[in-house]
Order: sequence, then C-alpha cells, then structure tokens
Amino acid sequence: MRGGRGERDFEEFVAARGPRLLRMAWLLTGDAHLAEDLLQTVLARVWPKWHRIARDRPEAYVRKALVHTHASWWRRRWRGEVPHGVLPDRAGDTDAYEGVDLEQSLAAAVRLLPVRQRAVVVLRYFEDLSVEDTAATLGCAPGTVKSQAAKALRTLRDALPAAVEGGERCGRP
Repeated sequence: MRGGRGERDFEEFVAARGPRLLRMAWLLTGDAHLAEDLLQTVLARVWPKWHRIARDRPEAYVRKALVHTHASWWRRRWRGEVPHGVLPDRAGDTDAYEGVDLEQSLAAAVRLLPVRQRAVVVLRYFEDLSVEDTAATLGCAPGTVKSQAAKALRTLRDALPAAVEGGERCGRP
C-alpha cells in the first residue's frame, strides 16, 4: 500500500479530518499533548488496516478507536495531576478567543465526568452524533447513551451554574 492510492487517501483523510479528531481527543483527555499522543497512536494502529477501513465510514471507525484507546489509557494512568492547557483552534472560527473562558470552564467540568459519561458528552454534543451512532461507537444500547447523557448533563449543570447567563441553569430558571 505504500506509495499508492491508499497512502494518498489516508493522508487526505488525516489532513481533512485531523483537526476535528484532535479536538475530540483533547476533549477526551483534557491535555493537548496527551490528545496528540492519543490521535497518533490511533492513526498508527489504523494505517495498516486502512485499505479495509476506508471503504465504510472511516471517521466513525477512528472516533470509536479514539474512545476505546482513551478508555484503556485512562484505566492504566495515574491521574493525580490535572493539566491546564490552552484550547486548540476551532475550525471555521473568525475569532478564536471568543468564548474561551466558557469553553475552558466547560472543558474542565467535562474532565470531571466519569470516562463513559465523558465519552457520551463528547460524541453526542461536541461531535453531534445521534443517540444510535453514539451507542454504536461505544458498543452499548441507546438507552445507556440516554441515561449516561442525562447524568452527565445533570453534573455539568451543577458544576457550571455561574457560567450560564443570568444565573439560569441550562435553560431553567
């Protein structure tokens, strides 16, 4: 596959989807360097199988690999320190710093969620996947996605009451 069409397809995929996948990895890990390591690890594992993966929804496959690899890292790593970093640039933004304080507060609150809830929030609300696609990515039932999302949103509402304008809690008075 080296030097052929498969390599070009892989390079085009990484160039086009890499920033979005890196942002997802950052949301999962909460650390820019770990996010880069996570994405590189997943891309290195995907590359030898690219000729099969590229045929059917390669982005979904890579997202699933990111979630599963992060979960396995999370189980092994010592989590005594909490990294604080700068948000990576968002694609398509005209002002990259608009809303950074709210984003950093939200990102910090998301990092406090359990791994499964964090994965559900990232896939459902940052990656904008449907309940069914999120369930398929995580390998669980749609009802599990819904319940984990509800628990995560409840936790985030409690963690971010001052971040919502006027002191309202996510649309509720």
